[in-house]
Parts: sequence; structure tokens; C-alpha cells
Amino acid sequence: MRIPKKLNSYCPRCKTHREHSITIYKHGKRRSLAEGERRYARKQEGYGSKRKPEQKRFAKVTKKVVLKLKCSKCGYISHRRGIRVKKAELVEVVK
Repeated sequence: MRIPKKLNSYCPRCKTHREHSITIYKHGKRRSLAEGERRYARKQEGYGSKRKPEQKRFAKVTKKVVLKLKCSKCGYISHRRGIRVKKAELVEVVK
């Protein structure tokens, strides 16, 4: 799916519709000292079976792509709900 790099959208901070620049959201690196990560590691270690069953085949063919919208005036970043696409590419719109 071709997604425009700039888009008019509502900015909750400015409380108006303004031009937003769009990027695709990428999650950061997991913190190994976070409580949930420590708990997961503790349950995984030692002898015995895994904590969760290994998935034999994928249920879904696509991943959800979350868009980050940055307001051109105030710089406020908001996320747009994820959409399922096989391939998302940002394109410059020619007017």
C-alpha cells in the first residue's frame, strides 16, 4: 500500500486540522531489566518444557503497520491505529 508522506489530519494539541508528516512506527529494543522481561526469563530457564507452546504455523499472513503522525506546527506526535498490509511504502504525492 502506498502511503503519502504528508497528510492533513487533526492535531489534538492545536485542536485544528493541520498538515502532518508520516513515518512508520518501529518498536524499540526490549529492556532486559524490565520487570516483565525478568519474569519471562525466570519462567523460561531450567529444565522442563517451554512456558508457551511453540507456534507450528502462522495464523496471520500480514503484520499491522502503525503510522506516526507529526504535526507540522507544534511537533506533537500521535499514532494512527494499525492497518493490515503486506507491504507499506511511503511515497511523495505529486500535486
